[in-house]
Amino acid sequence: MLRIHFTSRDLQSIRVARQPHALWELVCGVCRLDSRQGALEFGHWRRSVRDRLTEDPRAGRALSPLRTLIPPVGYIPDFLTPSVTGGGLAGGLDEVRATSRTRLTRELSRLAESRPLPSWVSTLDRPGTKALGALTRALELSCGTLLEPYWPRVQAAVGDDVDLRSRALLDGGTSALLNSLRPHARWHAPVLEVDYPVDRELHLEGRGLLLVPSYFCWRRPTALADPTLGPVLVYPVAKQPLEIVRASGDGLERLLGRTRTVVLAHLASHGARTTSEVASAANIALPSASYQLSVLRDGGLIASHRDGQFVRHSATPLGLRLLDR
Repeated sequence: MLRIHFTSRDLQSIRVARQPHALWELVCGVCRLDSRQGALEFGHWRRSVRDRLTEDPRAGRALSPLRTLIPPVGYIPDFLTPSVTGGGLAGGLDEVRATSRTRLTRELSRLAESRPLPSWVSTLDRPGTKALGALTRALELSCGTLLEPYWPRVQAAVGDDVDLRSRALLDGGTSALLNSLRPHARWHAPVLEVDYPVDRELHLEGRGLLLVPSYFCWRRPTALADPTLGPVLVYPVAKQPLEIVRASGDGLERLLGRTRTVVLAHLASHGARTTSEVASAANIALPSASYQLSVLRDGGLIASHRDGQFVRHSATPLGLRLLDR
């Protein structure tokens, strides 16, 4: 768990990034590429990226050094994700290119403690070499390969999340904003308890916190490893079930019908849900949701169980396999 400690000054300095952060999306995307995490949400994206890598050897060569520096789990050097709130990708790449040699040495040494690194990595912090410039170009090319075709979808999902956080802030202030991060984080003033793979304490000490919604962040939030850097919390945004289905092609929609496909995709993405929650997510009336759920249940694609006064529905292994094909 990551425990973020706020002061009264920090509560006045919480910001939400209004646009996707390209380099954070790239780093998270590289982590997703070689894993089976999020088969429903990212399966089609992974297949399309691998097709592009097969067709374009230059793209594959550009991605290779990023796979070295960005392991699927564990420490990732912070210099790859500078906290640039303006300037977009170009501004972020300028920050990477301007990383000090001292910082490069410190962060690459930490990475080397967790995994063996090829010899070229040691040239990144050497003065007079072009290695850092080459890495920056690799970041730019890989953004085009991994992110560019999906960028409108990324922008839409992040935009929806920003609207959600804005409404929470307007309706209930910073406390409501922080509470809106559930289930990824829980606000117990003055500490935000974040679902995180290791135990950490982060004291903001008046610096505030930048919340960065991310499409390719998966399951749990992430943050910069160096506590002396500007505090950032990157968290996953919700994906719309219909968008997930469309990204995977229309074969399943032809088989099940649009509404049942959306319902099944929602249950696969979000776990057990009540009938009313399904109706809201699929934008259908409650009786229609009950009918669609019964059809999916009869087909063995979902299971239903009573939980107190509610009946909760979840996708079965057969339903998950059908979505993942």
